[in-house]
Amino acid sequence: MPGRLELIYGCMFSGKTTELIRRLTDAQSAGRRVVALKPARDQRYAERELVSHAGQTFAAVPIDGPGQIESYAEGFDVVGLDEVHFYGLEAVEACRKLVAEDKRVIVASVDTDHRGRPFAVFPPLQAAADELVHRTARCARCGGEAEFSQRMIEDDSPIVVGGADLYEPRCRFCFRRH
Repeated sequence: MPGRLELIYGCMFSGKTTELIRRLTDAQSAGRRVVALKPARDQRYAERELVSHAGQTFAAVPIDGPGQIESYAEGFDVVGLDEVHFYGLEAVEACRKLVAEDKRVIVASVDTDHRGRPFAVFPPLQAAADELVHRTARCARCGGEAEFSQRMIEDDSPIVVGGADLYEPRCRFCFRRH
């Protein structure tokens, strides 16, 4: 099978990891050799599992950075990458190389930061993707369609690891740009 890149993106709480787990589970059930990779610093729910906010899980290898993606993907047909926005632009080249090796690469990522600006990794991943799956959530304020992740604490760091304790999904109207 030819390689392909599938990008699942959207705000927090939109079901990105749930969709990633579903696709990885389906590939495994079809007899494909599957590996999931996640940022080592994302230990919100488990160290060695992808865990959706809804509680679904899939075994995962924690990695320290994008330089490890290719080595951990060796010997697998399908590679799942969760929270790819943690890795930066180097992850794009790793994904392209895996696709060139005829691997199916499934990536889940928040597309914009707490200010509503795209993460640097996102536009080139979007351009390279064979399939784009845009997910939205319900706005925590008005119930409308949320496309943004509202950070609920004063911290201007590009990435702050957290869940419902630190972020809310917000629609365009309710989102506050810092």
